[in-house]
Amino acid sequence: MATKTSIQAAPRARTGSGRLNQMRREGWLPSVVYGRGTENKNLKINAKSFAEVMAHSSSENIVVNLEIDGEGTRLAFLQAVQHDPITGHMLHADFLAIDSKTEITAHIPAHLHGEAPGVKAGGVIEQYIHAIEITCLPDDLPETIHIDISNLQLGDSLHLGDITYPSGVRPTHAAEVVIVHIGRAGAGVVETPAAEPEAAKPASAS
Repeated sequence: MATKTSIQAAPRARTGSGRLNQMRREGWLPSVVYGRGTENKNLKINAKSFAEVMAHSSSENIVVNLEIDGEGTRLAFLQAVQHDPITGHMLHADFLAIDSKTEITAHIPAHLHGEAPGVKAGGVIEQYIHAIEITCLPDDLPETIHIDISNLQLGDSLHLGDITYPSGVRPTHAAEVVIVHIGRAGAGVVETPAAEPEAAKPASAS
């Protein structure tokens, strides 16, 4: 299961873009926490600590303990992180206030392991889903979902319904959705013959 991390946070007043940029220069990341029947609460979190947490996380959907100055600790689920489209720097984080009984929906990386006999036979691995949407309680949230492909022969597929999930975790999409397929090398590749030069046209009579 994913490990809960503590993040330093503090209340902030609703401010304009200029003040938010100043806040970022001072080492804070503007944030908001909402949910559980409470009003939205504007926060600022320690940008460096948060960046370190994200660097070691396999997914942006994580559960954290927000240590809010003067208000104690609040359990929260990271819903989204807004990034600058040019620099990629984090601009804002959205958190959902939860408790241990709140069911959450997350996208968890799907990691393949094992050696498929179909690959040894000349096939290629075609992975269609790299993150699986699941629902679970906060204490059951996994860091990754491991998918064993060691029994896949050439032409075989694994579906969402074929996967063994951690206790308390279930996928949100249909069991028939294909995650990975062992295809034939070169299948579906259509070669386009090189265009032949046009024959010279006879000169028209004058």
